[in-house]
Amino acid sequence: MGENMPIAILTSKGQMTIPKEVREALNLKPTEKVIIVVEGDHAVIKPLRGNILDIGGSVRISDKEKPIDFHKVREEVKKRVVKKIATGK
Repeated sequence: MGENMPIAILTSKGQMTIPKEVREALNLKPTEKVIIVVEGDHAVIKPLRGNILDIGGSVRISDKEKPIDFHKVREEVKKRVVKKIATGK
């Protein structure tokens, strides 16, 4: 990026174009998303790559707060429906 810092101009709609040298430095391609992290009186632009599945397991939840396993619930419902149909109760 050299000695001159790239400048972006904010439009009346609050939009800006990320300067070419910044896009190249971050390896940003058209339609890619970025996140903007506000840190005090400045903001940092970071590429948003991957998807929600990439962070799986990174958040710890206590056992009492964990959701019920959908597959187990579904199997239990199936068993009860079959029993109700078979017995008429």
